[in-house]
Amino acid sequence: MREWARENVPFLTAVASVVSLALVFGAVGGVIPSSLLPRASDATIAAIPHLNAVISATAIATILLGWRGIARGNVERHRAFMLASFALFTAFLAGYLYRLILVGTAEFPGPEAVYTYLYLPFLGIHILFAIVCIPFVFYALILAATRPYEELYRTRHAQVGFVGAVLWLVSFAMGIGVYLLLYHLF
Repeated sequence: MREWARENVPFLTAVASVVSLALVFGAVGGVIPSSLLPRASDATIAAIPHLNAVISATAIATILLGWRGIARGNVERHRAFMLASFALFTAFLAGYLYRLILVGTAEFPGPEAVYTYLYLPFLGIHILFAIVCIPFVFYALILAATRPYEELYRTRHAQVGFVGAVLWLVSFAMGIGVYLLLYHLF
């Protein structure tokens, strides 16, 4: 099985990306019925955006620490922090989708001009980066999972991982900006 995965990294990346994005678009589009999920308390649901902001900030730190680890030649540190980053992303996404399915999107509470000229473009770029980073992140992770680290130097892991990490960092940072606009600035 590992040999098959090793030879089919692009296919596995595509499948993982499509499944992940289908979950997100299914939740956003209301395709996933809320009756499938147990309902947490209102206080728990209200806490999810705040928890996700903390998760995002932590993920920014783990991505940067993972980057620093590999820049210093510490493969194990890099691997640990990048896996932690992916786990944080997964936790963020689970909380985000759970809340989205149960209560829908958050309404922007600020003035119409800010909504139109600042919030929507900012949100759009955040969403675009979040979508585009998915296949890069999966590709880098699947390459790393199917090869000993010595072989990764003969693959596109570093280049793809770099693009994925940059998009991931910007997306997480912009997500915190969206959070601040929705829950603190207005």
